[in-house]
Amino acid sequence: MSESTNTVDTVTSPTPVLSVSPVALPSPGRAVDLQLRVSAPVTGNELPLILLSHGQGYSNNLSSLNGYAPLANFWAAHGFVVIQPTHLSSTTLRLDSDTPGAPLYWRSRAEDMKLILDRLDVIEAAVPQLLGRLDPTTVAVAGHSMGGHTASLLLGARLTDPHDGTEVDLAEPRIKAGVLLAAPGRGGDALTPFVAENHPFFSTTDFSTMTTPTLVVAGDRDASAHLTVRGPDWHTDPYHLSPGPKSLLTLFDAEHGLGGVSGYDVAETTDEDPGRVSAVQRLTWAYLRSKLYSGDSAWQAACATLAAGPDPLGRVDSK
Repeated sequence: MSESTNTVDTVTSPTPVLSVSPVALPSPGRAVDLQLRVSAPVTGNELPLILLSHGQGYSNNLSSLNGYAPLANFWAAHGFVVIQPTHLSSTTLRLDSDTPGAPLYWRSRAEDMKLILDRLDVIEAAVPQLLGRLDPTTVAVAGHSMGGHTASLLLGARLTDPHDGTEVDLAEPRIKAGVLLAAPGRGGDALTPFVAENHPFFSTTDFSTMTTPTLVVAGDRDASAHLTVRGPDWHTDPYHLSPGPKSLLTLFDAEHGLGGVSGYDVAETTDEDPGRVSAVQRLTWAYLRSKLYSGDSAWQAACATLAAGPDPLGRVDSK
């Protein structure tokens, strides 16, 4: 299979990218101030935003504002402002295990994204090249793995707080569309005993309230045996168990790294494939363009191109 037969040629030529980090947001009550990377095209106005939530993994820096360069750079080069926080779960922070919310900080992660949207003026002041160029009404969220869990909560999924039994609703109405990359699925008997015991917030995930338009990206070889007993289908739950409008991009032969979206030449990527990463870049970009801008045909064109090759990298289902 040649990469050229599967390229989704729906994007314009890339624009040079400005990337600034760390941008610090004062965060009273948080264990440390929230630090961000901001990536943006050097030209253009009324720029839409993507909030990008990192996963976990065992690398020292991918779970921070320094990860996910293949996605952040591509999206920024094609017209988005990408904002990447370092969540409290990041291995770069090495917080004490008794810090409230440890170790995965599921609630704090979603609250980080809300704080970013509340403080866009501070971000613009810290990155003066962006002053007056953002469109705060056109916002998307994306996340990989644990970042996909964060994004799903912002898109409307709910859970029951295992500490007090209350239903948690962290839906963010300012977010108009989302992308879930290798995101966790449902709880209950789908979880491994270890996850159910040690991370009980996963046990009650409810996608029935996730109404925001979302593209779910899943690899058909992403077993994630440390998290689920259901195999790769678990990562398609956010699509199948939520109401429309939703789309599902199933990547053939893809594992949890989806070809290497978390960083360039990352050793923990078990399915490294530049062609697969290129497809993820372009299809996610096209989906968000079409969902954020009425009448934009990028997604339709991208899906047609994906299906047209003799040996496609994946398939798209929609509802």
